[in-house]
Amino acid sequence: MLVRLRTSLQIALAKVRAVALRRIWGMDIGADVRISGKAFLDFTNPAGVHIGDATMIAPGARILTHDFVGGYHRDTFVGARCFVGANAIILPGVTIADQCIIAAGAVVVDDVPKGSLVAGNPARVIRSGITTTRHGRTLASTFEAIRAEIALRQNIEPPQSEARTTQDHHNG
Repeated sequence: MLVRLRTSLQIALAKVRAVALRRIWGMDIGADVRISGKAFLDFTNPAGVHIGDATMIAPGARILTHDFVGGYHRDTFVGARCFVGANAIILPGVTIADQCIIAAGAVVVDDVPKGSLVAGNPARVIRSGITTTRHGRTLASTFEAIRAEIALRQNIEPPQSEARTTQDHHNG
């Protein structure tokens, strides 16, 4: 009960923050976007922040739209149904296409093509052709969650993944 209440409160606060970022700061933020309260969006050039529908920005992520040393402002785009991981940095002028996953800690210096998973510093494409749903979830994780929910409702054990556990590994 307490977990559901806390989750509902976090979602409500994220929605309020998105409205404030749109109306007060003039950022271009799509519908159903979740931005962590601990994420940093560049307020030096707030009109340069563009985030597509149903995208999630995790804690510590930074979306930059200006370079103080270079003395320039650039629009930065994050597409629809993307996930930007914790402490990822997206540099000014970068365009991330729809259905992309930016791994935690990635430093994105170049444009990211549609349906890509990028990681590293500088970020590189690790996987292409992925399909994501709302908030950057992959279809594989969605199907796993559905199977686990069905198993829970039927009061049976959820199916085990193909990966062997540590105990299985040591026993055989």
